Amino acid sequence: MNILLSLGFVLTWSSGFIGAKLGAGEASAVTTLMWRFLPLALVLGAVAATAGRRWWRGLTSRDIGRQIVVGALSQSGYLLTVYYAIQLGVSSGTTALIDGTQPLVAGALAGPLLRQYVSARQWLGLCLGAAGVVVVTTADAAAVSGVAGWAYLIPFLGMLALVAATFVESRSPTRVEPMAALTVHCATSAVVFTVLAVAAGGAAPPTAPSFWLAIAWLVGLSTFGGYGLYWIVLRRRGLTQVNALMFLMAPVTAVWGALMFDEPFSVRTALGLALGLTAVVVVRGSGTRQRQTVEAGGAAPSRPRHSPSR
Repeated sequence: MNILLSLGFVLTWSSGFIGAKLGAGEASAVTTLMWRFLPLALVLGAVAATAGRRWWRGLTSRDIGRQIVVGALSQSGYLLTVYYAIQLGVSSGTTALIDGTQPLVAGALAGPLLRQYVSARQWLGLCLGAAGVVVVTTADAAAVSGVAGWAYLIPFLGMLALVAATFVESRSPTRVEPMAALTVHCATSAVVFTVLAVAAGGAAPPTAPSFWLAIAWLVGLSTFGGYGLYWIVLRRRGLTQVNALMFLMAPVTAVWGALMFDEPFSVRTALGLALGLTAVVVVRGSGTRQRQTVEAGGAAPSRPRHSPSR
């Protein structure tokens, strides 16, 4: 089950970059994001008020407030930077590659902020994954011309927003049902992007069928699939395991972008993919052995290993 969840997470999260590319051809970033989240928030709100009442049991106003912050960072902030970068001409593959530095940043902060144990083998895997991201990023960026250098900093800001959201969620003492969290996050994003779209004069959606195809793609694959599975895998597997999987987003998106949009895919891109796969094997193998040691009665890691799901 964990393997299927991980595979689904990688594919559906990567689909978000492709969907952003599809939507960028028809509308601005805030228009696309408004129509991605506004109908979705209305539907989720209606379900939450009826059949989903059990999602909210035991939650306080403080818990809801924390989820609003998480949604503002991990959806509104993160997605706005991704869409805006692609709108400026940064390819979907390059955007994913820059965002792929998230695991190294989160891994470096996990110890001091969460007191979460990261072994030497896991650090090796994280560094291999970072090397893979660098290899693919440089290959992809070198093949794209006419894009301002500062545009490549925008996805980096989004990555920092996602890292911040991950740590805010990880420090929560309350376990929130995934559908409750998704409802709050989508409602938050709907408000944020509607305000931005109205302020920019871009609230009216395009009539082109391709725009609504992109919206359906983003809602079905990216929101319910990628975003939902992100928090499920985080709770089941822990922060380091999620970080290892995040290294795969960049090369998978590069392959996807090459097939759908004829974006460049070179030997260096393939090398980055290989490094990313190696990183996942190293990190997941380390986690498996640690669990087996504890189950067999061996000593636990010298530092407490708090799961982000608590």
